[in-house]
Formats: sequence, C-alpha cells, structure tokens
Amino acid sequence: MASTSLMRSLAKWHVWLGWLVGVPIVMWLATGLLMVSRPIEEVRGEHLKRETPAQPLAIPGSTLAAPEASLKEMRVTMQDGRAVAILTTLDGAVSRVDFATGAALDPLDASDARALVAKRIIGGAAAERVTLFPADSTPFDFRRPLAVWQVALADGTNVYVGRDTGEIEAVRTRWWRAFDFAWGLHIMDLSEREDTSHPVLIIFAALGLTGAVIGCVLMFHRRRTRADLR
Repeated sequence: MASTSLMRSLAKWHVWLGWLVGVPIVMWLATGLLMVSRPIEEVRGEHLKRETPAQPLAIPGSTLAAPEASLKEMRVTMQDGRAVAILTTLDGAVSRVDFATGAALDPLDASDARALVAKRIIGGAAAERVTLFPADSTPFDFRRPLAVWQVALADGTNVYVGRDTGEIEAVRTRWWRAFDFAWGLHIMDLSEREDTSHPVLIIFAALGLTGAVIGCVLMFHRRRTRADLR
C-alpha cells in the first residue's frame, strides 16, 4: 500500500513537473531550431559584403608600414617595459619589432616561453614541458594558424605562447577542454566544433521540437480526458 501511494504521488508530481518544464523545453527547442537553421555567417550578414582586394597597410613616412612591407595589420603593445609592434603581413607571416627603433626582435625560445608563463600565469612556474608547434600543425585545443609554444602545467593546463608575437595567445584548462568537447556534442560537430548549422543538427533539432510539442499536446489531452471522466 505504501509503495502504491508513493508511486501515485510520484506520478502526480511527474505530471506537474511535465507542465512546468514542457513549455520551456518547447521554447528552447524552437529557438534552437531557429538559430541553427542558417549559417552564422549568413546571420551576421557576411554574405552581403562585396569582395574587395586586400590593400597593404601603408603609413606615409613610416619605415615599419611602408607599402613594400605588405602589412595586413600592425598592433602595438608593451612587452618588458618597451613598446613592441607585432606585424602581420598579407600572406599571414608574423613578426615583432621594437616600435621606437624598428629593430627586429628574435622569436621566443623555450626558456623565454617558460619564463613568460611563470610571470603571467598563476601556477605557471610549475611547467612540466614546453613544446613548439608550427603554424600548420597546432594542437586541437588551439586551432589557430600561428606558431606557438605549448607550456604544459602540472594541473593539466596548456598555455600557448606566440613564438613570433611574444604574447600569451590562449589558456586551455582541463575544464575548457571538457567544455569544448561538450560544445562539440551540443552542435554535433566533433571534428571542428565550429559548424552550428548543418543537416544532421537541423534534423535532430526538428525531431526534438516535434517530440516535445506532441508530448505537451498528449499531456493536455490526457488531463482533459481525466477531467471529463470525473
């Protein structure tokens, strides 16, 4: 008797919880289907932009941004108390120079990367290994075409230091990698984890929304049927 009463109570609570969460579930699935129905580039209007030939960054009288340098961009930042210009050419090559003198600065070596992480990252002194990855074969948790030093810390964190930028480009904790994996499952794209609009995701989003709507209709119908029987 006690177990029967408990099961009835659970069934009653299940119905009420179904009503409480049914509407939000339908809302989440409907808005999710809307958001994945178009590529994010189309949502942002990028398909409306006309293609224009790339023009080099040129500053009259500047030796750093001369037309022949074919710069795409120049970013100036402070490193070790001096102004440093990080230069990126139209073909993607990256280098850095002393902004005041224009003198080229050497790429960071392993000891430089280790020292930068120890200075800038909490727990960075506990580096277990330092590995260089070229721009065309960076680790999956970095996914950018930039030559980097991977400084692996004792707690599983990977800190990526740009070899040619002298900057910390990314910090990937264990939780970040877990989040990244979950995101890949969420958008059903485990290979790149970037595509938020593809047929498989759209089909399953539509099926999920259909199932949720049918569930709400059946729940409402059953409740009306029970009320009529009374």
